[in-house]
Amino acid sequence: MGCQNPIDLLPKELLEQIQKYVDGKTIYIPKKSENRKHWGDNTDTKQFLASRNCQICSDYQDGMSIKQLAEKYYLSEKSIQRIIKQNNL
Repeated sequence: MGCQNPIDLLPKELLEQIQKYVDGKTIYIPKKSENRKHWGDNTDTKQFLASRNCQICSDYQDGMSIKQLAEKYYLSEKSIQRIIKQNNL
């Protein structure tokens, strides 16, 4: 994202209003919230993690220990405990 000259982007009246508050300063104007993407929106990561977590819970209900799950999924025991707790098991 590069800087753009506000003289080329904003009406003169609006630029003058902004200068009353931030004359000579650099500011960032964020996108509207409805245009913002959330974490994982551009990839399959959310779906992958949800599927993995579901499988972890299923394995736990089938009798696998926390330690076994941690080894199988290459996660810490704390992470396995958190996933199980989030799924109310």
